[in-house]
Amino acid sequence: MEIDVVYDCSKTDWKVVSQTLKRVGMAFEEPEIHRKAFEASHTTVFIYRAGQLIGFGRAISDGVYQAAVYDVAVIPEFQKMGIGKIIMQKILERLTGCNVILYASPGREEFYRKLGLRKMKTGMAFFRNPQKMKDRDFTD
Repeated sequence: MEIDVVYDCSKTDWKVVSQTLKRVGMAFEEPEIHRKAFEASHTTVFIYRAGQLIGFGRAISDGVYQAAVYDVAVIPEFQKMGIGKIIMQKILERLTGCNVILYASPGREEFYRKLGLRKMKTGMAFFRNPQKMKDRDFTD
């Protein structure tokens, strides 16, 4: 499959980003909120096929030793084709030397384990909506 990897946010359709996150069951906001978040990120990766946005991800980082990956998503029609792996590889390539953390949707841990990430024993979080995150099995 021929794809284009883009690191620039300037031509992104933020409605597609918001809709994709919703479709795959991830947290989503209004398109303008996603634009602000991606543009403020250290690293952004967008995957296109024939001009269609089919996957994306981002990382925030100090660029020196700490980073966190967020919003890695692939539209359902292109899942299980290696697109998510490409997104993660491209993000990690731009974070060399950094410790990288992320939180995965429950049930997706094995995908990240295959990429070399490991479960943390001391991960903690403060969520805007703690009950929702508990209901979705993210927290105790």
